[in-house]
Amino acid sequence: WIEGLSPAIAIEQRSSLPNPRSTVATTTEIYDYLRLLFSSIGMVHDPVTGDLIKRQSPQQISDQIMALPSGTRMMLLAPLVWEDENFLHTLLQRIQREGFVRLRKDGEIVELEKLEEGKKIKSLEIVVDRLVLQEGVEERLRDSLETTLRWGKNQMLVLAQESGSSDWKEYLFSTDFCNPKTGFTMEALTPKHFSFNSPKGACSTCEGIGSISGKTCSSCYGRRLRSEILSVTVAGKNREWNIDELCRLSIAEAVSVFEQLRMTESERHLVKEVLRGITTRLQFLKEVGLGYLALQRESGTLSGGEVQRMRLATQMGAGLSGVLYVLDEPSIGLHQRDHARLLQALVHLRDLGNSVIVVEHDEETIKMADHIIDLGPGAGLLGGEIVGEGTLEEIKTTSTSLTGDYLSGRKTIQVSAKRLLGEKFLTIVGAREHNLKKVTASFPVGLFTCVTGVSGSGKSTLIHDVLYRGLAKQLHGAKAESGRHEKILGGEFFDRVIMIDQAPIGRTSRSNPATYTGVFDIIRDLFVQLPAARMRGYHRGQFSFNVKGGRCEACHGEGIRHVEMHFLPDVMVLCEACEGKRFHRDLLEITYKGRSIADVLEMRVQEAQQFFSTIPKITQKLRYLVEVGLGYLKLGQSATTLSGGEAQRLKLATELGRVTAMKNEKTLYILDEPTTGLHFSDIQQLLNVLVKLRDAGSTLIVIEHHLDVIKCADWLIELGPEGGDGGGEVVIAGKPEEVAACEKSATGIFLKKFFPVA
Repeated sequence: WIEGLSPAIAIEQRSSLPNPRSTVATTTEIYDYLRLLFSSIGMVHDPVTGDLIKRQSPQQISDQIMALPSGTRMMLLAPLVWEDENFLHTLLQRIQREGFVRLRKDGEIVELEKLEEGKKIKSLEIVVDRLVLQEGVEERLRDSLETTLRWGKNQMLVLAQESGSSDWKEYLFSTDFCNPKTGFTMEALTPKHFSFNSPKGACSTCEGIGSISGKTCSSCYGRRLRSEILSVTVAGKNREWNIDELCRLSIAEAVSVFEQLRMTESERHLVKEVLRGITTRLQFLKEVGLGYLALQRESGTLSGGEVQRMRLATQMGAGLSGVLYVLDEPSIGLHQRDHARLLQALVHLRDLGNSVIVVEHDEETIKMADHIIDLGPGAGLLGGEIVGEGTLEEIKTTSTSLTGDYLSGRKTIQVSAKRLLGEKFLTIVGAREHNLKKVTASFPVGLFTCVTGVSGSGKSTLIHDVLYRGLAKQLHGAKAESGRHEKILGGEFFDRVIMIDQAPIGRTSRSNPATYTGVFDIIRDLFVQLPAARMRGYHRGQFSFNVKGGRCEACHGEGIRHVEMHFLPDVMVLCEACEGKRFHRDLLEITYKGRSIADVLEMRVQEAQQFFSTIPKITQKLRYLVEVGLGYLKLGQSATTLSGGEAQRLKLATELGRVTAMKNEKTLYILDEPTTGLHFSDIQQLLNVLVKLRDAGSTLIVIEHHLDVIKCADWLIELGPEGGDGGGEVVIAGKPEEVAACEKSATGIFLKKFFPVA
């Protein structure tokens, strides 16, 4: 049972589904506050002339009319709008019932009874009143003015003829925003006018998406809103901003802009709470290391770590207390410099009176915790026990805690005593995608290079968008377009380029570690050679749960059956025919050392390694899985149950087997934060694998923030110096020792403890 459980909120890493309407600003509710701000104090401009236009009250309109010379004759006209002839006919009947007798049709005054409806009418106004400006007329004017505005839907025309003149002048008035010079009018602003999800605000061409078919909208140029909405501004320190321009700022830039908005005291009082809602959220986003993100950035393009920190900042802005917050590795994707801000945010949540539970491997986070629970002693079946619990000092002195061994220094990840030097280089020239500022960077061939830098500095853009895509096109004829750059030199040193990321190894339950690594093919070859299988005439294909003759036909080799529940979600039940084993009953009678093919798939990798110890082809492939720390996985474990880190290490193990078999093949491996989800001991295993790949002749480029990986690299390239527009430059390139000695390096500050300056 569970005792003392308070309301719980899980702040997950799950990335949002790709949705062009979901942005950083909308997800954090900042955009909702911006809509309130602009609808409350926004200054409207004519979108054509740029003239500032204001709304007028009926009293202000009356005062302007009364300011005309005494004796001026005038007519108050109410403009009419109709949809079709039937609507016009009904409207005219209503006007007649109300007692009006004259209209102005296409500029000519006519009697209502003599109006010919059948003919084409361009414009039509009701003559509400005719009067002469003189003493005592003000009350009548005010009453007629209100009637005119009501019939004209907040608009009215005044025809005025001064005494002694034969000319009639026309004046346009409106209680909406109106420019008398051009006739441009805009109704009273509401938050819906600033929403690209509302017909009132969205660009009519692209319907608020900003693009049509992956191309920028030709009407709004990607700004999503109507031109008249974009003409509404608020005043900054040195310039005016519309809502789109504010959303194009990074979070860090927006903080300073909102601190310097100019407004009157009454306006400031009106939007005081709105401004607080914006600035507190911006400040919290900056505190958790997301200051480099643009407010208009689509949520679907964010990494899992960025999404989690964005949700964390939103919760901080909510100011709740008495809540249990659960976070899973919030430090993912954070540079050490930004990590300190994250820890401050977690402490802030705790100090509000909340309980904060964090699943984390990061050393600084563990050290900051008030209470630590260490699970182990191993992974999979070898884990599931509490091996240590208490304060930091208590964990350090717990002999059963592997985490305590590393925290206390009893175990460490050692820096290689010998640093290799490069002779050949792979070079990107003039990369300028996103925030990259014509970056030229060289990576030594045959060595282990680590690319680091503060969050948002351009690492993924340089390596994923430019290098990987450019080289994949050069070596493999890939169709994906690379990020903008001048050229890539040194591609001739490689036979292939491989991205080892954390994407799933398969999207169905039929994919598993055994099939992905190819070890299942060898195991099936073994089973088909068994005497019982040969006697029955079985072939290799039958030892598969994917084909007829081998699979259980009741569940088609899935091991489960989907029961349709009509209006309720489908229910999955264990297949009664095969009891979840997936294979045909007759096939399960074929055994090796008393184990069927289904039994083998249920084995853990380490168990299978011992079971097949006399068959080198199998044990060699399984050995690589053990080396990358996946000995606890089942051979037949569904790919859909593997974490991103497990999928990445499975790919590494497969590649390790490949380079061993093909010794002369020159491969470039690219990895993005492979330490995600790894304990100190797992990182040691990962580094061992990376070094093996390097020593086999491969080149490695790893994007990473973890200091234990950075310190072990042969070569470092640091991007920065800041994130977003403040980044996109090479701060320093060199050996880890050289980076540690660099005063301008944000990474070097933290590397100094491993490479003390003499």
